[in-house]
Formats: sequence, structure tokens, C-alpha cells
Amino acid sequence: MRNAIRRRLLLFVAAGLAAAGIAAGVAFARSGATPIGTGVVVINTTLGYQDGAAAGTGMVLTRSGEVLTNNHVIRGATTIRVVVPGTKYSYPATVVGYDVTDDVAVLKAVGASNLKTVTTSTSKLALGQKVTAVGNANGTGRLASAHGAITALRQSIVVSDDQGGTESLSGLIKTNANLRPGDSGGPLLNRAGKVIGMDTAASTGVVFSSASSEGYAIPIAKAVSVSKQIESGRASTRVHIGATAFLGIQVQSVTSTGVLVAGVVPGGPADSAGISAGDLITAIDGNSIASPSSLSTYLLTKKPGQTVTVTYMDQGGMSHSVSVTLASGPAQ
Repeated sequence: MRNAIRRRLLLFVAAGLAAAGIAAGVAFARSGATPIGTGVVVINTTLGYQDGAAAGTGMVLTRSGEVLTNNHVIRGATTIRVVVPGTKYSYPATVVGYDVTDDVAVLKAVGASNLKTVTTSTSKLALGQKVTAVGNANGTGRLASAHGAITALRQSIVVSDDQGGTESLSGLIKTNANLRPGDSGGPLLNRAGKVIGMDTAASTGVVFSSASSEGYAIPIAKAVSVSKQIESGRASTRVHIGATAFLGIQVQSVTSTGVLVAGVVPGGPADSAGISAGDLITAIDGNSIASPSSLSTYLLTKKPGQTVTVTYMDQGGMSHSVSVTLASGPAQ
């Protein structure tokens, strides 16, 4: 069933920028030692190149600190920190990998151990089934609950976020639980407290309205399948593993002949190679670049430290080809 309407990712704006997360009290694997937390963590990010910060949430997959969240929660983050709510525990985090298309990412909380983990459900979902979303609503750092029911299955939507990005998501669970800004990346629970989905989007204009809320979640089986591929280190056309190659530019679409450089990070790879705002990038490594998405897609195939050849036209109409060594940058 396709929902041909535009939706907004559940973003919490901090310092004029965005991120997200929602969490829950969940069942967890027991061991001899008392595990830390509830299986849900808050994700705090710094968006250094945008001069902002953001807050979200994730679900703990392993006791050693693998955390599942939405890709858009960490997109643009230059630093990431995982915090266990209600405890003294806080960890720097690295990006294990992510899938932009499916909006799934896996983080590693560095130095974490003995964390509680979420328990997922493999039961068949049904319309009218009661659900609960519990999380970092409005980015407070505290966990809060929202109750509702499943109102539709196998939904397809187009979502947009506060950073100007768009994604097409399919196979989603639709719920009337009141998902709020700060609610992406965390679990949608069944009545047994097991995770059936990862909350990711809500309607523009009703995200603050408990009377007419409408939200969407990625089925947990799909999210976990992507996370297992990431954890195995198997990169693909959809899944990026490890650090993200960084050219150090902001671009905008102009014509099918290339993309306009709208801004350059001072001291970044492009800046060091002599590329300036106003230049028009036409190719990388001989591959035509016709849109910002084609540029991003190509860079996702590269690793920090690799060298690429950028062909561009300067503002005077002269063509140049320069070698650029890619740096390590934020997730896309």
C-alpha cells in the first residue's frame, strides 16, 4: 500500500539544526551481573560544519555497545556520544556503518560493557495491535512514553528533514502513537515490551498533536537485517562501512552538466586543492557528476585517505583537473 504524501523525519532542532531519537523500556537478556540501563540510549551529536548540535536515541544490540538507530540521527555529525539515561554512563561513539536508503545506522559506544540490550519480536503484526513508543521526546534526555495502535502496514512514504534531505521509505508500520521531535531511532514496542519497529517519521503539522498523530516505523526485522550486514563488514551499493570520505564542500544542483560549489570548508581537502565557491564540478575520476546525489553516491564508494581526481570549471570558464586526498568526515 503506497502513501503518496510527504512526511517529515522526527527531528529535534538544537542550535538551529536537527537530529532525532526515541527509546523505550524493553525486555533484555539477563546475566549474572546487573546490566546497565534499560536497553535504550540517548544519542547526542555535534554538527561541527553546521555549527550546531542535536539529540536522538538508539537501541542497544550488544552488551559491548553496538547501537541501532536511524541514519538521519547521525547524518552530518562530527562527534557522537551515547548516554545511558538515568545513570552516570556516557561513551564516545564511532560509526560502524549505515544504509542511507533504508535509514539505518549502527554505532559503537567506545568502552561500553555490560549494557542491557533490547529484545525483538518475530510475531506477525496486526491492524489495531496496541503499541508503545518510549523515548527522548523533544530532546530532553529523559525517556517518555506514547501509546497507540497499528493503523496500517506495508506503507511507502517520502520524508523530508530539517537539513533539506529527502528519503523514500517503504514497508513501514503506521501508528497513531504520538511520535514527537526527538523520536527517531528508538523502538516501537508491543504489549509484551518487545521491539517490533524503529520509529522514523511523522506527519508534518501533526507531530505535536496527540489528537491526530500519525507516525511510521521501520519493521525491526528489516532494521536488524541491515544491522547484521553492517556488523559483518559487507559493504554494498546501499551499505557503507566505516568512516565516510570527505571532500569538504557544500554543493547545489545547477544543470545536468555539473554541481555548483556553494561553500568550501576552510583547510579541507577541496580547499587545499584550490577548489573555490562558485566553481562547477563536472566529474570525479572521469565519472560525470550531474547532481549532488550523484556526487554523494560516488564518494560513498571511497575511503578516507584515498585520492580522487576532480574535474571542475572555474568562474572564468577554464577547466581544471586536480588530485584531492579525501579526509574523514560526517556520515551522509
